[in-house]
Parts: sequence; C-alpha cells; structure tokens
Amino acid sequence: MPDYEILELVLTTILPRRDVKPLAKALMAKFGGFADAIGAPIEQLIEIDGIKEATAIQLKVIEAAALRLSKTRLLNRPVLSSWNALLDYCAAAMARAPQEEFRVLFLDRKNVLIADEVQSQGTVDHTPVYPREILRRALEHSASAMILVHNHPSGDPTPSRADIEMTNEIVQAAKALRIAVHDHLVVGRGGTASFKALGLL
Repeated sequence: MPDYEILELVLTTILPRRDVKPLAKALMAKFGGFADAIGAPIEQLIEIDGIKEATAIQLKVIEAAALRLSKTRLLNRPVLSSWNALLDYCAAAMARAPQEEFRVLFLDRKNVLIADEVQSQGTVDHTPVYPREILRRALEHSASAMILVHNHPSGDPTPSRADIEMTNEIVQAAKALRIAVHDHLVVGRGGTASFKALGLL
C-alpha cells in the first residue's frame, strides 16, 4: 500500500466524517512520505492548514507505537542475530531527528539488550560525547558489550573524522575494562553506515 493511502487511512480514523484527501496530499507534499510525516515535530505538523494540535498528537502516538513495536523485536534475543531488526529500530528512532543525538545499546554477555540510552543531544551537526560517562553507565548495567549509535540530520550517514576519533577513544577506554564495542552505527535518511562494515572498527 502506498504511503499516501496509509496516511489517508490514518487520518480517516483520526478525523472521521471528513474528507482527508487534501490533508494527506499536504502532508505528503511537505514531508515526502508516511514515516517522515508521523516523525515530524508537532510544531511543523500544525503549520499545515487543517492539522490542529490534537491531530498532530495522534500522529505522534502512531510514531511512538511503531517505535515500540520495532524495539520489541530486539528484546530478549541476541542483538547480533537480529541485526536487521536493530537497523530498523535505529532508523525509526533517529533518522528523522532534527538534531544529533548519541545513544548506546548496552548488551549482556549473550549480546542481549540490557538498556538503550540516549547519552546526549546536540545541534544539527554536533553532539557532545563523554566516554567516561558512557563507560560509567556500562559498568552500572554490568554490560559486557556496547553498540554506539548516532544520527546525522543532514541525511548523509558517512562518518566524519570527528566520529572516527571519538569512536577510537571510546573503544580504547572500553577495552581497558574488557567491554567490547561491537559497532558504531551512523543513521541518516540516506541509510545507515556501520563502522565495522567500513573497516573502521
């Protein structure tokens, strides 16, 4: 089913007894797709004529439900054997965020997800990362491994020189504590880059 039709069906349930085709068209024109529309900030949604705050909130509830569903696919199973589910979850959680954020997935010795924490949020092209704080949280969770994830709001997931240097710093500090860093994923609208796949880790 095309994005436009899904959006129209969703709007029909939110706004019964109303012709929602113009709203669906306006959302598609502004945001480009279903995921981008429900992932847009409320402030941007209500800029569209006919979208009131209550409707925008309902769209955000759908986004939250979709994110919860994708995260559920990771729980109580080894993350490394559910790699596609992990990539889907990270893309859903971060690809459309308007500012950079850095999260860490903490894993136990069987690589089962213990915790998923956003460590910092920043601007459109930078977020501060504190290796000491990341390792403190890893020890508090008794984590045996980590997967680092951050987004590029520009849409291009290509790791920057600063990304590479920061990752190396975390890897070296983690190694001293016998905590593995399995990968660092950079998420953007254009896809997801894996440090491991790129030979950077």
